[in-house]
Amino acid sequence: MEASELSTVSDDLDSIRRSDEETEYEFWFARDLMPALGYTNWESFAKVVEKAQESCRLAGLPEDNHFRQATKMVAIGSGASRPIEDIMLSRFASYLVAQNGDSKKTQVAVAQAYFAVQTRKMELIEDHIRTVERLEYREQLRLSEKALSDVFAGHGIKGEAFGIIRSKGDRAFFGGQTTQQMKTRYGISKSRPLGDFLPSLTLSAKTLINEMSKYNIDRESLQGESAVTKEHVNNSTTVRDMLGQRGITPEDLPAEEDITKIERKHKQAQDNLKKSSLPALDQ
Repeated sequence: MEASELSTVSDDLDSIRRSDEETEYEFWFARDLMPALGYTNWESFAKVVEKAQESCRLAGLPEDNHFRQATKMVAIGSGASRPIEDIMLSRFASYLVAQNGDSKKTQVAVAQAYFAVQTRKMELIEDHIRTVERLEYREQLRLSEKALSDVFAGHGIKGEAFGIIRSKGDRAFFGGQTTQQMKTRYGISKSRPLGDFLPSLTLSAKTLINEMSKYNIDRESLQGESAVTKEHVNNSTTVRDMLGQRGITPEDLPAEEDITKIERKHKQAQDNLKKSSLPALDQ
C-alpha cells in the first residue's frame, strides 16, 4: 500500500468528519463514509452498517448512542431537492463499520487503522465485549442458582441441605474436587463465591446443570434430599462427560479475573465509550 494512498484515504475521512459546535461531538454520515470506504452502492453499504449495529448490540451498548437515523436533502437538478435517509455514526460506530467492511478494499483497510487510532479504543472494545459476556454468564448462573433453590424448597429441601446438594454437584462436575478444593486450587478466599472466578465456559456449564436439575425435579416430582441430590449429581456428571468428550476438563480450566473487578472495568468502559457517543437527543 503506497504512502500516498494512506494519506489520501485519511484526508478523505478527515474531510467528511462532522462536529456539533455546541457539544464538540464528532460524527460521520454513513452516505459520506460509503465512497470513502470504496463502496458505490448504498444497498451494499447499508448491509455493512447493519452488521456494525449488530456488533454494537453484542457489545451490550445502546445502539442509539452510536447509530442515529437522519434525513438529508439532496439536490436532484433544476434547483429541486428530495429527502434521503442517512445514519449519523459516532467514532465508535464508524470504527465498527470499517471493521465489518470488505478488508480487500484498500480504503477499508486504511479506515480500520484510522478509526482505531482516532478512538484509541481497539483494545477497550475487544475487552468490553469479553467483559459483557463474562458478566452475562455470571448473572445467568446467579439466577439459575436462585431458581434452583426455590425448586429445592418446593420439593422438601430445607436449610443446610441446599448447600450440601450443590457441593455434591460441584464434586461430580469437578472430577472429585469439592467447592472448597477448587477455591484452594484457584487461590480464592473461603468467603468468596467460586463462581466469581470461573471462566465463561464453566459458568455456562454450571447454569446448564442447574436448568436440567430444575426441570427434572419438577417434571418427576422428586421429593426429599436423597432423590433431589441424585438428580443434581447425575446432571453434573452428564455435563462433565459431555465436556470430556470434547477434550475439556472443568477443573483444569484456569481461573479468570475476579468478577467484582470485571464489573468495575465494565463501568469504566461504558464511561469511556460515552465520550465517543453521539450527543443526546433533545427531549
